[in-house]
Amino acid sequence: MDALADGDSSTRLKAALAVGTRPDPALVDALVARCAIEPDFYVRDMLTWALTRLPSDSTVPRLRTQLRSERAQARSQALHTLSKIGDARAWPAITRSLLRDSDDEVARSAWRAAVVLVPEGQEQDLAEELALQLGRGDREVQLSLSRALVTLGEEVEPMLRTAMGSDDAKVCAHAIATVRLLRDPDAGFELAVDEAKRIVALGGERETGTAC
Repeated sequence: MDALADGDSSTRLKAALAVGTRPDPALVDALVARCAIEPDFYVRDMLTWALTRLPSDSTVPRLRTQLRSERAQARSQALHTLSKIGDARAWPAITRSLLRDSDDEVARSAWRAAVVLVPEGQEQDLAEELALQLGRGDREVQLSLSRALVTLGEEVEPMLRTAMGSDDAKVCAHAIATVRLLRDPDAGFELAVDEAKRIVALGGERETGTAC
């Protein structure tokens, strides 16, 4: 535990690896608390791995509590870890406010967690909620949302078709790019966005059925 707070990131990384290699439920609180403040991406990822090695009965309730934290990193990392654990009991904690969080990293983590944890039969409701975020943020944020929507499969197509008729060019272009990814998941997002912007600029393209 002292090593997890060491000033050297490599020492903290080794400590997180050691905790995950010899999982001890008594360390859950310390690991969750460290996730909220750890500055190094690789150490945070190792902390998440260590938490996945522990019983979900111990980890999920503590991580759900973190979703109400005022610290954005605490919320984001808890969501990320819950998506890796994949315990359905976490689903009720993926609230609309998290899916719309003003912090982009929290929202991105919420989208990823939601598509992993959504119960069968609620995919359409989730798709409708996520589609409201089309056009948000920079390309990294938009790519995260597109990937989440594509994960939901054909459920998202009606929402994307509606968004393609938006008066907001950014929303329209994002919807077109997402449809292209839905049809061809291996397509590059950068190319899909550039092509979508071209379509918007030209006022639509009949063969793709775009309305913007």
